[in-house]
Amino acid sequence: MASYAWVLGVRPGCEEEYKQRHDDLWPEMDATLRKSGIRNYHIFRHGLTLFGYFETDDLRATIDLLKADPINAKWSESMAPIMQIDIDCRTGFPFLLPKQWSLDP
Repeated sequence: MASYAWVLGVRPGCEEEYKQRHDDLWPEMDATLRKSGIRNYHIFRHGLTLFGYFETDDLRATIDLLKADPINAKWSESMAPIMQIDIDCRTGFPFLLPKQWSLDP
């Protein structure tokens, strides 16, 4: 399984709202993420910077499913006012960070 990471932003003053929305993640959004093949997904925050890490077997299939899913579209629309999102126009997905190093088991 390959690992991926992204960096996004939360708007000033929206940090707690962002956290609360993820604490209360819609069950159907949870199911959508799992259906897309995402595993071991974590989001961390430092100030206004969000760092996401996830694993998937097939990134292209994951992105395609998420882009076509109405629940993901509704979630993304609901989150847009509290986030600063930079989308890669080639993929329609947040820019993914190039891996620099790994400590393998």
